[in-house]
Amino acid sequence: MKSKIILTLVLLLFFGQIKAQNIDDLLNETTKERTLYSTAAFKSTRIINGHSIQQLKKKHLDVRISHRFGSVDGGIEEFFGIDQSTIHLGLEYGLFDFLTIGYGRSSYKKTYDVFLKLRLLRQSSGKKNMPISVSYFGSTEIFSAKFQNPDRENLFLSRITYVNQILIARKFSEKLSLEILPTHIHKNLVATASENNDLFAAGIGGRLKITKRLAITAEYFHTFHNLKSTIKYNNPLSLGVDIETGGHVFQLLFSNSSIMREGGFIYGTSNDNFFEGGIHFGFNISRIFSF
Repeated sequence: MKSKIILTLVLLLFFGQIKAQNIDDLLNETTKERTLYSTAAFKSTRIINGHSIQQLKKKHLDVRISHRFGSVDGGIEEFFGIDQSTIHLGLEYGLFDFLTIGYGRSSYKKTYDVFLKLRLLRQSSGKKNMPISVSYFGSTEIFSAKFQNPDRENLFLSRITYVNQILIARKFSEKLSLEILPTHIHKNLVATASENNDLFAAGIGGRLKITKRLAITAEYFHTFHNLKSTIKYNNPLSLGVDIETGGHVFQLLFSNSSIMREGGFIYGTSNDNFFEGGIHFGFNISRIFSF
């Protein structure tokens, strides 16, 4: 009797194991037949100042408020920068899941900007294996402040700056995402005769998720300015903390640039060195509406 019971148990375990293996094989085959796309490499369309690989979904509107205070090395007289401020207001809209357009206005030089961000490749696994995500970002910036020298002939075209970027990102895990940003900027008008109208830069940014609603972000751009320039430029460096609160993302940050457009903070961070006290405290608020 005991031998029959033992034999029955052995047979059940054996056939049960075969069945479980068949189910696992079936699941693996099903997964390979599907394409699984990576999502939420970054929670916002910005890393800090620069654009992230993230796209808005179709018919989603992102209302953005960005604020930078003055440099903390102003001391108590300037209340560590609180007495000064720069603000940027923006609207971004998802025309399609792969195409986002945007419009903004900054108090710095009273600048208007328009942009588009087009997804070219999307990180995926399974049937279609793509190790990275790639997007193109292009913007046009127009400053409307008065020219510094109004007595000379000033053209409207002199107000325009063009920005081209390729965003290349990879989500390595649920916690870590990294992005590199090769950048080209063309200014129709530069500060001095020794300046080049074209600037090339290489940026890198990342996001490390700490908890479900908290993440640390960092961003750095190395600029290749003309060595003959009479202006000393500093490479923009920014550190931030992202706080997700339901429908919006609130980001606290420190940066050596108070400008919030690529043609400004990449090209024109000329006064502040992050490691010499030239640090600006600020915040970004993103609120998304679905239509």
